[in-house]
Amino acid sequence: MTLNTDTARHIAQVLSEALPYIQRFSGKTVVIKYGGNAMVDKGLKQGFARDVVLLKLVGINPVVVHGGGPQIGDLLKRLGKSTEFVQGMRVTDSETMDVVEMVLGGLVNKEIVNLINRHGGAAVGLTGKDGDLIRASKLVVTRDSPELNEPEIIDLGHVGEVESIDASVVDTLVHSDFIPVIAPIGVGSDGYSYNINADLVAGKVAEVLSAEKLMLLTNMPGIQDVNGRLLAELDAQNVEDLIAEGTIHGGMLPKIRCALEAVQAGVKVAHIIDGRVEHAIMLDLFTDEGVGTLIRCR
Repeated sequence: MTLNTDTARHIAQVLSEALPYIQRFSGKTVVIKYGGNAMVDKGLKQGFARDVVLLKLVGINPVVVHGGGPQIGDLLKRLGKSTEFVQGMRVTDSETMDVVEMVLGGLVNKEIVNLINRHGGAAVGLTGKDGDLIRASKLVVTRDSPELNEPEIIDLGHVGEVESIDASVVDTLVHSDFIPVIAPIGVGSDGYSYNINADLVAGKVAEVLSAEKLMLLTNMPGIQDVNGRLLAELDAQNVEDLIAEGTIHGGMLPKIRCALEAVQAGVKVAHIIDGRVEHAIMLDLFTDEGVGTLIRCR
């Protein structure tokens, strides 16, 4: 097939624009939290896999941390098991945790690994149990109530938080030309498995690996102001102000907090990007425009 001159010129311009970004990120680690529509839309899934493979081919080290809430919910529904949420978190008893491990560590993780490998990559699936990657502790949640003298402690079961990350196994894979794909399941000192928010795991992994960039894929354009306008860049003070005034709330709170904690701990930049946009990762890394909201320390 022969390209016309305009098309060829456009392709050359795109490649030329990408060059300085490829040079900047070459040899660096980029941690990508993969979730939302990008994980369920067939076209977006294929595009994500191709993009991750391309990153590796141009010398960038992608590390993928994935969620899987909708897939967990679907299987629980098929099994006839009801789901209760408290403050946006799934109450996870022992039976539910078995399902979580089956879905995250098996079905979802292996599907992502398979997609990346089919497009020419060399992905390796992990959970936090592999190589003692994620040490977890039980998440303690409290709820204030006017009729109580002190806050009520809510038992969410096997819902955890990151206690520590031993990223040596991930580091070994990265420097052996593999692409790690991590399911956010940790193990506690009590020997129990814990389901952990994937955004939080991605942020902590980025910190330990001293990543150049943390990317959090969402189902929103990024952080927006009260008038719905996209905020292209924020620093720590901007974030705290937006939280205080209630502009950032709900499900976006854990994302923005983990992004902020990551950059404060040494990750160069964090980016909350719209995973519904085709090739969002490439647009963010390799173009002048980028997508979503950039978060950095000042």
